[in-house]
Amino acid sequence: MQRTLFIVVALLAAVIAAVLFVVLRPQPSVGVTDAALGARFVIGNPDAKVTVVDFSNYLCGHCRDHANDVFPFIKRDYIDTGKVRYIFRDFPFGGQENVIRAGEAAACAADNNLYVEYHEALFRAQLQWAGFSGEALDNYFADLAGQIGMAPATFLQCLKSGSKRAGVLADQKLAGDLGLTGTPSFFVNGEKYTGQRSYDSWREILDKALAGQAPGNDQGGASSPAKP
Repeated sequence: MQRTLFIVVALLAAVIAAVLFVVLRPQPSVGVTDAALGARFVIGNPDAKVTVVDFSNYLCGHCRDHANDVFPFIKRDYIDTGKVRYIFRDFPFGGQENVIRAGEAAACAADNNLYVEYHEALFRAQLQWAGFSGEALDNYFADLAGQIGMAPATFLQCLKSGSKRAGVLADQKLAGDLGLTGTPSFFVNGEKYTGQRSYDSWREILDKALAGQAPGNDQGGASSPAKP
């Protein structure tokens, strides 16, 4: 009798634990479907037929390869020609304070209309600043700003003000709300794609979107998973 009671109690406890796990675990925000919501950094024709939203992490190698090797061609052939509107968003992983800081730095560059140039510079210099933190990191970012035509002292003042942090964290939260688990992640007219892909693959996706065809969902490429 005691053994039967013990089994019943154990099963009941297991059921309660499972229910609590489902109820209490973090849930994506209900109704969040627009990856372009509240975008801060947008280039291209605002009336373009196709919108691309790019969630990247400044220490992600696949993001670096996309920014360095693929994005310039997308910009040349689709953005500069008015076919595509392109949105940049930050997706720092948990505990990556230096990536959050890089996002803040890029936002300071945006105040000088040099967001894209600084975005690309951060990726090119990725291995040089990856191990920095604190004052050394801020100084490096200010020096990088100077290399592309900004006044380092003014840039550093913006960075140290902390005024850009909320925007980076808002992007990070949106990535979680959208269920993203790695970088780079993209939305093309609302269709999700994960991972780095070749320019030929991008050209196929964008041409189909421009033709009004469903480009297909999440055709896998190489990506970096989000870290806890």
